[in-house]
Amino acid sequence: MDSNNRGAGRRRMLKQGKVILTDWTVLDCIVRDISETGARLAFGGPTSLPKEVRLLVVSSNEMFPGEVAWQRGLNAGVHFTGPPQPAPARKL
Repeated sequence: MDSNNRGAGRRRMLKQGKVILTDWTVLDCIVRDISETGARLAFGGPTSLPKEVRLLVVSSNEMFPGEVAWQRGLNAGVHFTGPPQPAPARKL
């Protein structure tokens, strides 16, 4: 494990993302870094996330199932709970 207690090294990035809630509510975010096991997200304003979310990385059209591991200020960490899937055809 790396020095931040993560099982996988993170890659810094600055990509558009969308957090999809269980009722298909969509919240825009920026993916600040990502690894095989999770991602750090930044939001434009205060956001209260539920435990279970899906993260869509817009540029790759991949959707990751996940759980919110932490939330501080405008940032949140998501732990992926499964492999990414292609995003559905509907426009998010």
